[in-house]
Amino acid sequence: MNSPELQAIYVMWMRQLKRFMRARSRLIANIIQPFFFLAFLGLGLRPIKLPGLITGMSYLDFLAPGMIAMSIIFASMFAGVSIIWDRQFGFLKEILVAPVSRLSIVIGRTFGGATVSIIQGFIILAVSILFGVKINLMGLIPGLFLMLLIAFFAVGFGIALASRMEDPHAFSLIMNLVMMPATFLSTAFFPLESTTSWLRIMIYMNPLTYIVDGLRGCLTNMFSISPWIDLTVTVFLCAATMSIGTYLFNKSEA
Repeated sequence: MNSPELQAIYVMWMRQLKRFMRARSRLIANIIQPFFFLAFLGLGLRPIKLPGLITGMSYLDFLAPGMIAMSIIFASMFAGVSIIWDRQFGFLKEILVAPVSRLSIVIGRTFGGATVSIIQGFIILAVSILFGVKINLMGLIPGLFLMLLIAFFAVGFGIALASRMEDPHAFSLIMNLVMMPATFLSTAFFPLESTTSWLRIMIYMNPLTYIVDGLRGCLTNMFSISPWIDLTVTVFLCAATMSIGTYLFNKSEA
């Protein structure tokens, strides 16, 4: 890439960060839901031994990685709604007519959204540790890598969705309509081994299952599915949503 392309990537990345630092209400909103799940559901059910949990693991230990993944996914998808706001205020038209490729714009937005969501994910991770969650220190590096893949997957999904929409409120409704059921069926709240056979089929069909299971395995050393399957599916989802998001954004109009 030449200098203008790199500068465009930096500007879009920095713009996402500045939005994040200025919108404290957005930070609080994205953190408070997983925080309450950890504080009330995790601590409340901590003494309970659920089927499928390994020896020495409390329900709070099990729940924390799912809340981290949920925080990253929902924070990343807001990179998509920013496209709709930029279209409404005319900023999108200005950057689309700039002498840079749309790919550099997508890359900058992707890195900006991923950076913001990773920051929020680390906040939830820090809160989890303060609550007493046992973290596998050897899995922090692969866990960080998986968190980045989760962020890129969700940013790509958000960009793809926003490229075909004009109403930010409709975007939020559709995002919650799709992601909330998928989150509840991703084993973020209950072990795969404790589910019935018909529900287990739906869980295996849910892409978020492999994302949550992979992150939980890295942070707690508890895998319900093969880690290689988790990684393969997560990489595929990341590549698919980023490709579709880039394609639809290139076809979009200001």
